Amino acid sequence: MPFPPESPCLSIAIARLNIPQTNHFAIWVMQAPFQRGYVHHDQTWPETLSQAWQAWLEIFSPQSLQVIPIGTPQPALASGSNLHAASDPTLRISRTSRLMQNLGMGLWQWLFQGEIAHSLHQSQGIAIGQELPLRVRLDLREPELIALPWETMQPGPGLPAISLSRDILFSRTTSDVTPLPDQHLGTSLNILLVIGENSPKVQSSNVNSESSSSNDESSVYSKLELEKEAAQLTAVLAHYNKGQNSHNSIPTVPCKVDTLIQPSREELISHLDTKNYNVLFYAGHGSPGPDGGWLFLAPETKLNGTELAQVLVRNGVTLALFNACWGAQPSTEKEPSGLVNSIPRSSLAEVLIHHGVPAVLGMRDEIADEEALSFIETFAQGLTEGMLIDQAVAVARQQLLTLYKFNQPAWTLPVLYMHPEFNGQLIQVFDELVTQLPTNSPTWIGSSTSRAFLRSQDSNSQIWFIWAGMIRVGRSQENDVVILERWVSQKHAEIFCRCLPDENIEPIYFLRDFSRYGTLIYQSNSWQRIHRDEVAIESGTLIKFGSSQGQAFEFVIETTTNFDYP
Repeated sequence: MPFPPESPCLSIAIARLNIPQTNHFAIWVMQAPFQRGYVHHDQTWPETLSQAWQAWLEIFSPQSLQVIPIGTPQPALASGSNLHAASDPTLRISRTSRLMQNLGMGLWQWLFQGEIAHSLHQSQGIAIGQELPLRVRLDLREPELIALPWETMQPGPGLPAISLSRDILFSRTTSDVTPLPDQHLGTSLNILLVIGENSPKVQSSNVNSESSSSNDESSVYSKLELEKEAAQLTAVLAHYNKGQNSHNSIPTVPCKVDTLIQPSREELISHLDTKNYNVLFYAGHGSPGPDGGWLFLAPETKLNGTELAQVLVRNGVTLALFNACWGAQPSTEKEPSGLVNSIPRSSLAEVLIHHGVPAVLGMRDEIADEEALSFIETFAQGLTEGMLIDQAVAVARQQLLTLYKFNQPAWTLPVLYMHPEFNGQLIQVFDELVTQLPTNSPTWIGSSTSRAFLRSQDSNSQIWFIWAGMIRVGRSQENDVVILERWVSQKHAEIFCRCLPDENIEPIYFLRDFSRYGTLIYQSNSWQRIHRDEVAIESGTLIKFGSSQGQAFEFVIETTTNFDYP
């Protein structure tokens, strides 16, 4: 089964050094696209960054102020208090924008220093050379670091945040994972939509036969609201289930959505066991806990992350998406001294990845319904168009920023975790399926009186026959002729013929170039470069792809009768 070209990956881990009374961290590269990229750097967490983080919390997440993740920052920054007191809306927007940007730049400058920065720049250069985005993954071994919005990291003023860049696919990851089994990609998006409780108050109520009529009415109202929410989400998810995106005419894959409203544990497990779902989408109440937190399915019914992981892995669910509070946050525990500490590897996203779910998307904090719907709609559109999961998340995040502004936290809330062995591909798009000649089908190919091929001019004289009048050349493994030379583009060129069935003339062959550096052909006793163009070629034409230093090939048309292709 052919896969799209694999993007180069730079995976970085952060862990606290075991030095008492200090905030020293080790930062090292776990995966890099070049051998010298595996570097290490020690870094001290500065008090100024803790203060910036506390000010950020004061403005964008005041309900989280009681949890200070790093060190012992000052009570509050004066700039944060002034934001509340500012009477000029323009001044307030300007300050919140600076606050958002300054924290992002502070996190970037802290992480990408010294050899780590050099490894990033070299990896970006390799990705550019391969005409692919660079995949950057962050493994936060210190649970107190998880709450920070690393998705806001940006290298400088006016430059895009790492999670918004077109050239970088950013996600978080976790180590010590269960290996992934072989993937069997489907050709459709099959979603199980689970609507759980929308408030913890509903879960804590105990409705019995002696309940008042007002309680009954409240229960009915809650049920109707959940059904309305399910219908709205289903409409959003299935919006592009028409074979083609009406906005840009991009072919899309089918999308099927099944809905469960406040299911029991048995109902949820039964659906996952009996249907072929590749996406689980949960919308409802969630809370942190030591075993992956809790999802509240229905009154008196809840499921923790460890329990959910078993059924998701057993049934091959590739993506779990949670529109629930704190899905990407670890649980905390209070020591006898009164200090509050985060529990390692306790967030829902980390637990699911740890058990072998390939991709998990959760929310770092509370997210409004309209923001969640905007994100989900754009994200689902990207998946139906065959985007990789981290690509679709980046596009949907850009949509949140556009709709709800850079100086608002909406675009920072989705947090994507990906298994270190997962390449992000959820479905097999139709363009990647191998086209096969139907059995016993009449075709002009078998009746042709000539055959063409491309022959290497090096010592092995390897031959590639031009089947069905077409051959593709490039560095990517999906091509018919794969040339691993640095000046050859992923999709470099193709050779094809124009011939109508039953015509009594020999076909004419053409070379079409798609590459960055062009293709050289030897005609009229000289080498000629063609670039983003199409030219006719004759038998005996010599060809070099990308550079005169490259391997030479000869295009040959062989006239014969009654031959069989090998």
